[in-house]
Amino acid sequence: MKTKDKTKSILFLAVFIILALGIGYGIYYIADVVYNGSVLEWFAENFFYIETKHIDGKNGPVYYHHPDWPKLKGLALTIFLVMMILFVISIYLTSHFHARNRVRKSISKTSRMLLTYMHNDIDSNEVFPASYAEVASQIVQIKSTMQRHEQAMKDETDRRNDLITYLAHDLKTPLTSVVGYLDLLEEAPDMPEAQRRKYIHITLEKALRLEKLINEFFEITRYNLQQIILEKETIDLSFMLMQLTDEFYPLLTNHGNTIELQTEEDLLVYGDSMKLARVFNNILKNAISYSYPNSSIKVFAGKREKDIFICFINQGKTIPGEKLNAIFEKFFRMDEARSSNTGGAGLGLAIAKEIVTLHGGTINASSENEMTTFSVTLPLY
Repeated sequence: MKTKDKTKSILFLAVFIILALGIGYGIYYIADVVYNGSVLEWFAENFFYIETKHIDGKNGPVYYHHPDWPKLKGLALTIFLVMMILFVISIYLTSHFHARNRVRKSISKTSRMLLTYMHNDIDSNEVFPASYAEVASQIVQIKSTMQRHEQAMKDETDRRNDLITYLAHDLKTPLTSVVGYLDLLEEAPDMPEAQRRKYIHITLEKALRLEKLINEFFEITRYNLQQIILEKETIDLSFMLMQLTDEFYPLLTNHGNTIELQTEEDLLVYGDSMKLARVFNNILKNAISYSYPNSSIKVFAGKREKDIFICFINQGKTIPGEKLNAIFEKFFRMDEARSSNTGGAGLGLAIAKEIVTLHGGTINASSENEMTTFSVTLPLY
């Protein structure tokens, strides 16, 4: 590489010298030949003076041309300055175009190395030379980040496709039951009233299950299309939590659970009331679904130095660590949720996390000794 650059420099110098000689000869040719000596006459007239002498033995005066040194010095200085300016301009233009050419080649070379590294499973040292060490380090980090994101998107897509497959399969069971019991009711008009009411009740339960599954399909579609936009206002968080616990009374009763609410007064936050209500709604639904029957769900809310905290604690099976880390991922459901009526589309906690993050807060989960805790923090008003 160095020999090649040295050869290019020699060729560049040779071309520069040839051009300089050519320009000099051209100026001479124009001045002396084209204008037939008129330039020389002008030069002699302006930069020389004539001395006339009479010499004995010669007829007429003798003329001597003597240089006018002050004028010649001025001319030489002017020519020197003009040449220096032209030289500097030529060097600048040459360097500019040479630098542009080198930059263009460097960009092209770097682009080829990037494409080679990004599209092939090879080590960076095999692609980038030692002089590109800093660039190679950054590109390795970028590629690693892109691969993690691609894997995360692939995992999310796989979970979503698995979930849709499960839901599509689950739709058949309640639908088959609804059709079957309706056929029985139609074919046996003289069926005993008690049996008829039993079949109608079962049909209603299956229809409600079918509605829930269809709503889960819509939830997946809405999540893919929606963009969460906050409409903030001042919210009395204590009052909101009391309202929510009251609204969950029928569901709590069905599961045999109760809620113990302990909250400080005048907990004010600045946020979107509908979106935050959805967060707490999703967490409470999750707590009720996975709580042991006849157990109590504890809700604590209070103020700290820099934020407001809300904790939801329920007693149920301990969530394993690997599942706990994925609980806020999109379309994640616990394994037992697939075979029960408790599992939703696996979007509730993912949406909750996005809403809390948009409010500048945090949401975390912990689970040990059959006690699961969801903790939410929000900035002080």
